[in-house]
Amino acid sequence: MIMKIESEDIVCIEETAITIRSYRRRTTVPSKIYQLLNLEPGDSLRWIGMKDGTVKIIPVRDKK
Repeated sequence: MIMKIESEDIVCIEETAITIRSYRRRTTVPSKIYQLLNLEPGDSLRWIGMKDGTVKIIPVRDKK
């Protein structure tokens, strides 16, 4: 499936690799994305997989 993205909606494009250790799969949040989402230590990312194969990533703030 082809996903249409308007270029004026793009702030940055980043790629990261996945590291597998035992049963854990890890990836790094690129610094530009970290800053864009105003993430802080203790915050989480919610991953929402869509039927069309796209994934939405939503920041979840630490409720300290």
